Amino acid sequence: MLMKFGNVTNAESLFRTMKKKNIITYNTMMKGYTWNNMCDKVLDLFEQIQLNLDDISYTIIFNACAQLSNDRAKQIGKKLLDEMPKNLKENKYIQNSAIDMLMKFGDVKKAEDLFQTIKKKDIITYGVMMKGYTLNHICDKALDLFEQIQLNLDDISYTIIFNACAQLSNDRAIKIGKKRLDEMPKNLKENKYIQNSAIDMLMKFGDIKNAEILFKMFEKKDIITYGAMMKGYNINNEPLKSLKLFEEIKKNELKIDEIISMILIDTCAKIGIRSICESVVNQFPSYLYSNQYICNALIGMWGKAGLVKNAQKIFESVDQPDVITYNAMINAYGKNRMGLEAIDLYRKMPNKLRNEFSYSCILNACSHSGLLDEAYSIFNEISHKTQQVITTMVDCLSRLFLFDEAKQLIEDYEKCNAPDSVMYMALLSGARNSRQSHLSQEIHKRMKLLFPNEKNLLISASILLCNISSSLGHHEEAQAIRLDRIKEFGNKVKAGLSWTEVNGEVVQFTAHDQSHPQSKEIYAEAQRISSELIKYGHVHDGSWITRPLREYETVESVLCSHSERLAIAFNFIEGRKPSFIQITNNLRVCGDCHQATKLIAKIRQVEIV
Repeated sequence: MLMKFGNVTNAESLFRTMKKKNIITYNTMMKGYTWNNMCDKVLDLFEQIQLNLDDISYTIIFNACAQLSNDRAKQIGKKLLDEMPKNLKENKYIQNSAIDMLMKFGDVKKAEDLFQTIKKKDIITYGVMMKGYTLNHICDKALDLFEQIQLNLDDISYTIIFNACAQLSNDRAIKIGKKRLDEMPKNLKENKYIQNSAIDMLMKFGDIKNAEILFKMFEKKDIITYGAMMKGYNINNEPLKSLKLFEEIKKNELKIDEIISMILIDTCAKIGIRSICESVVNQFPSYLYSNQYICNALIGMWGKAGLVKNAQKIFESVDQPDVITYNAMINAYGKNRMGLEAIDLYRKMPNKLRNEFSYSCILNACSHSGLLDEAYSIFNEISHKTQQVITTMVDCLSRLFLFDEAKQLIEDYEKCNAPDSVMYMALLSGARNSRQSHLSQEIHKRMKLLFPNEKNLLISASILLCNISSSLGHHEEAQAIRLDRIKEFGNKVKAGLSWTEVNGEVVQFTAHDQSHPQSKEIYAEAQRISSELIKYGHVHDGSWITRPLREYETVESVLCSHSERLAIAFNFIEGRKPSFIQITNNLRVCGDCHQATKLIAKIRQVEIV
């Protein structure tokens, strides 16, 4: 009772007064420590026991070792399993706890060996095994095992299968996940845990429509359900829908907890608009600012919103910055072209804290600020150059059009490692920016040869290659590449989006968007801005148009209808004269829009981020 109250001190005092303790007393105490997340104390107490353990003792100790999963826990857990009396080795509860423990240790082989020894496997045993595969990111094996099950699934089994399908999100997982959801017994369809897992799965499949249908079926939505839906919107680049759900949460007077706060910070980071970030964060309870996970996420958010001073303020408020805190701040500097500040902080960061993400952040910061010598210096200092570190350096060299050096890095890496698709994508991206058609075709061919099964990667690579051909005026060649892509992968291309905020309203635009009620005024303003640009010497660069012009189009009319240009124009309609405009994009800004935006800022005397 005392342990369930969380009153550990009084429980310990009572335990000490007992002169003769039997194994049940020890079990009760160890179980209480586990409930209160004090698993080290479970192992301390276990080491004092002079009695024979029973089946419950083994289950409790294995669960404690699984929760800890540190060196001490691994040593105790494995030793206990090896030395366990033969009569207990066939106890299902112990076997299931032992499999769970081994899986959490990452010892999949030993867990599989134990699983094979179990003659009569029940649904709990299958569930523990599938969950273990999911924890160890071997979700294909979880689905293989699921297909062998001849028993009726329970609620936990459905949750595990949906989580495995969500992690994989390949054709097989989508087929299995959707079929299971459709054929699920009616009594389980109202189980909140299953519903939340199903929403998460559908969102990771990109099936927003069915996730929304399932969400609307909920009569009473709790904070976990809202969280699953909001997270799904963020994954699918629909942060404005996530914000609308936040308004619902407030109307329903649900408590904003740490998880919802983290999701909201991610939502704000994706929108990236300062006023929205400030408005949302100001509604957080003050106690959240003592949570380091929240602080780390806020640093990243302010960096993406371009408010580096706010990120610095949060960073300085953290008493003991961890590796994530340092990495977030270095990344914030890097995203805002403050490479020298990023290097200064990296040098102040304790060596023992640095990890491969620290190296990637600092090399990225150097890359975005054009600090090649500094990037080389840091890269040469790194003793263990992982795939991620080398990929970042390849990206750095490719951005600066140093392709021979970038290709040499890839060649050296491949002498001892399998080819990495992200490295080639970084190289191709640089070739696109420098409009090197021959090099781009060479890289694309190699990618098709090396990574035939990476569908999304090959779609992105094909789009880049198509854009290069278009930018050089080779429209027939570009059309041929486009048709090949559609034939092989379908017409799946990510739409370019821009967001801006005016008078508290966040508005989203696509290229050539006519959906806004004030569309006529927006296009008229865009035309006025275009005329001003031409007057000040801007020449519209048609090489950024990635398709042939239609009869009624001109280079000027197409470029002025890009999503960011419409978003800028929206800020000026109705005679508005803003002093600050912020636009957030989900894809890169084209070169013409980049040059035009700088000139608009000068002509209209407005700060544009």
